[in-house]
Amino acid sequence: MRITLDLPDKLLNKAMKVSRSRTRNEAIITALEELIRNRKVAELKSLKGKADLVVDLDAVRGRHRLSKLT
Repeated sequence: MRITLDLPDKLLNKAMKVSRSRTRNEAIITALEELIRNRKVAELKSLKGKADLVVDLDAVRGRHRLSKLT
């Protein structure tokens, strides 16, 4: 999609530098992807403690409990 934007040069140059982007387009795409990822992470963090889960890590990892032989 083509779009015309009026972006501050300093801000765009800084974004290109920190993202190591070679083009302005690449820097903007990277910035949008990071924004979306950060918002999703924040949303997941807000759910912390809201669900009561009991997870058996040994079962999840495929480990079998060894019974004591006497």
